[in-house]
Amino acid sequence: MIDHTVVSHDEWLRARREFLGQEKAFTRERDRISAARLALPWERVEQEYVFAGPRGEVTLADLFGGCRQLIVYHFMFPPEWDAGCPHCSFWADNFDGTAVHLRARDISFVAVSRAPFHKLAAYRARMGWSFKWFSSGDSTFNYDFGVSFTAEQQDTPVFNYGTVVPGMPDREGASAFFRDTSAIYHTYSTYGRGIDLLNGAYNFIDISPLGRKEDPSFAQSWVRRHDEYDDTEGTP
Repeated sequence: MIDHTVVSHDEWLRARREFLGQEKAFTRERDRISAARLALPWERVEQEYVFAGPRGEVTLADLFGGCRQLIVYHFMFPPEWDAGCPHCSFWADNFDGTAVHLRARDISFVAVSRAPFHKLAAYRARMGWSFKWFSSGDSTFNYDFGVSFTAEQQDTPVFNYGTVVPGMPDREGASAFFRDTSAIYHTYSTYGRGIDLLNGAYNFIDISPLGRKEDPSFAQSWVRRHDEYDDTEGTP
């Protein structure tokens, strides 16, 4: 039996209405932060990046697919791995089905990893995903956008704008770009907890009765690739 306060309906409704004020304040603050994000300056992308995809080489401009905006999810999958990161896979399970809605808002969405394309294609087939996924293995794209690190950098605070030690060759993140007739601009990148909002499953978990209830020393120790869960397991 869970030890939690149980009250009458009237008491429950009173407490819920009081908490609604906090939720509304949070929503307004999130709107303010979103507006501030849109007001951030942009930087011009000077490098000519080339990626490997299902039809051979494509450029960064090609990834826009005719849209003016592009969002890239930086999926952890170094060349030496045989499968993608299980935690990025948890995020990726939320991607399919969104592309058509993003495109209606003039936004293209792709995932990018350093692993060779044949590994990405094989893993995508295993997971049953359909979102577009490209390899940046022959370019400095991952390093330039703060999600891949040299052996020397892995033990220094270079991740998430110099605030976190990456501890591994690749980390997670998302980047946004804008393209006009003359140039491509890098407008935003976020890492670590900054990608929480991209995970719909986590947002469902956050409103469940028990919430995340994760191990603070390794928050996602419970996460598995979706074909690796034991159906008999309960909530950790």
